[in-house]
Amino acid sequence: MVSAAALVLVALLSGPTATVPSNATLHLKIEPPFTEIEPADVLSQFLQTAPTLRSVTGTIERAKTDSRVTTLVIRPVAGAALWAQVQEVRDALVDFKSSGKPIVAFLESGGAAEYYLASAADRVVMMPAGSLELYGLASYELFFRGALDKLGVYPDLLHIGDYKSASNTFTERGYTPAHREMMSAINRDWYDEIVRAVASGRQLEDGRVAQLLGGGPYLAEQAHAAGLVDELAYEDQLDDKAPIQGTERLTAEQYQRSSGSGRRGSTGGRIALLYGVGTIASGESQFDSPTGGLVLGSDTFTEWVREVRVDPDIRAVVVRIDSPGGSAIASEVIWRELMLTRDVKPVVVSMGDVAASGGYYIAAPAHVIVAQPGTLTGSIGVVTGKFVLDDALDKLGIGADSVTAGESAGIYSPFRPFSPDERVRIEDQMQAVYNLFVTRVAEGRQQPNAAIDAVAQGRVWTGRQARERGLLDELGGLDRAIAIAKERAKLDPSRPVDLVVYPAKRSVYDLLSSSLITSGVRSERLEALVGRPQARALESAASMLQLFRRGEVLALLPNIFGTAR
Repeated sequence: MVSAAALVLVALLSGPTATVPSNATLHLKIEPPFTEIEPADVLSQFLQTAPTLRSVTGTIERAKTDSRVTTLVIRPVAGAALWAQVQEVRDALVDFKSSGKPIVAFLESGGAAEYYLASAADRVVMMPAGSLELYGLASYELFFRGALDKLGVYPDLLHIGDYKSASNTFTERGYTPAHREMMSAINRDWYDEIVRAVASGRQLEDGRVAQLLGGGPYLAEQAHAAGLVDELAYEDQLDDKAPIQGTERLTAEQYQRSSGSGRRGSTGGRIALLYGVGTIASGESQFDSPTGGLVLGSDTFTEWVREVRVDPDIRAVVVRIDSPGGSAIASEVIWRELMLTRDVKPVVVSMGDVAASGGYYIAAPAHVIVAQPGTLTGSIGVVTGKFVLDDALDKLGIGADSVTAGESAGIYSPFRPFSPDERVRIEDQMQAVYNLFVTRVAEGRQQPNAAIDAVAQGRVWTGRQARERGLLDELGGLDRAIAIAKERAKLDPSRPVDLVVYPAKRSVYDLLSSSLITSGVRSERLEALVGRPQARALESAASMLQLFRRGEVLALLPNIFGTAR
């Protein structure tokens, strides 16, 4: 039973409802990367937590139709983000402008991602002491082969697909020619998208924008002289001029605690929104795994799919995927449940930053696939192998021995490499998995296997490149995917739908009955030590190591992280 003290604590933590003034300027800090899933621990239900991508875009969407909000001020801080989330937020800002309400962007400093967001505004203001770090776009990857050699660990890893580079993280010291070709094409496409968007927002020619984006870094005065910013001022000076002058300041936190105009009304039907986020593995999902990342468990996800498939009130299913892939077996299990569902009701996939390899595998059953231009997707290929530890153990003076029963019992022994015969057998198995992967995609995309194989080979594509090659249908964000699901379910497009979200937030009663404080708060020590993008890559590598250790055939994306510069 929930105690009286617990109920008092709930009341104290919940805090008062905020009031929105009738003439308000909404101040919104935009700091991707965002989480996709809201935390489920008790305290997060009542205390301010990191915003999700949907909460940020939802705040912008709500303010668009809220007559009390007359102006939007954004402060972009996006140094460690990939591009799909940044594009999704910018789409929401562009849509906000259709209301006729002005947007003012304030920059203390920033690079390409911050300026990309700011370029959606009607006016860009920079702090006089700030700077714009515009000098092109770079992406980085970590390679651990040198460290493994020093440790005496041999990565005996195999892959199918000329461009399949997930194992390169451990087998190489840098880019292979195919890997470099692929990453150069991705980086260039990201850059071209920035140029197009900034040119549109600032009403400049593409060539001039490309010149400006490569001409930095700029001091604030130089950025102003070049026409990149409209005014130099401090944040406290923003309200000295129209359109902010005479309005009342409203923070995003206050707005989220308010009620009234701008909230969505009665529903026009129910659509399930399933979050497929994290490394794909068999078993239960983990929303805070030992490596610090999320795990998309096939058992958990298929349970959700079966539930929404048989629910007569659920008219369509939207799957939001942000996953680099993982276990091929777990991906096939999820694929099967979604294929059964597409025969019953519409299935639409919305891709986030990454929906590649196994992440694309589980997208293949969708009637429609939607992604941002900067989404990383494709990577239709497989890897497997093992790490041989005999030299490492020898350096430590540790002896190792084994006994086996069965001719092939030692095939995944960590104390020796694969024999030539074992290698042939494993490659045959991998080829069969790759062929099945291609077949699954061909079935979903209604294309010949040969056509899919031609754009597969483990190659990673941006969303724009993937659309040109028939791997997805539309460019856009989650809202666009929901609109398509409404249309396919024959729901009234003028009425908002009721989204039934998985994973569902537990009730306050359930949370307090089980535990006041859970361990679901992700540690940020690694990020503080090496930075967010490097931490993300290391966490992904740790997840990959766990999967390689099991000897599974994997559908995994390489460790790509970028700078928004």
